Amino acid sequence: MVVVILGVLAVFAAPRILNTGDFTARGFHDETMSVLRFAQKTAVAQRRVVCVQLNATGAALTMDTKATPDGVCNGAVTLASAPRGGTGLSGSISAFKFTPLGGTDQTVAVTVSIANSTAITVEADTGYVHD
Repeated sequence: MVVVILGVLAVFAAPRILNTGDFTARGFHDETMSVLRFAQKTAVAQRRVVCVQLNATGAALTMDTKATPDGVCNGAVTLASAPRGGTGLSGSISAFKFTPLGGTDQTVAVTVSIANSTAITVEADTGYVHD
């Protein structure tokens, strides 16, 4: 019985353990989506413009910190944990801003693609972040 159980585990578990690329890509996808949602919530909560910069290794956030906001992001936004990159991030727009009302400064939805994973979409008017 033990040999049968070990055989079944070897057939199904070994490919999962050896192929971690899909798991890594999905983790990067989820972390990037969390950062984008955090950026939108920060913009609304702080009533400031939050700028998002996307590149192949992750995302960086900055915020307009001036007393009279002018839309220029000059202050860093601290993230509890930044996405660990290395899986290939691309998109229709590499930099955009969340407005104090939660929407984006874009006229069309922002699409972020991650290798071996589902694309992330940020709606232009509402800032809604979804798969």
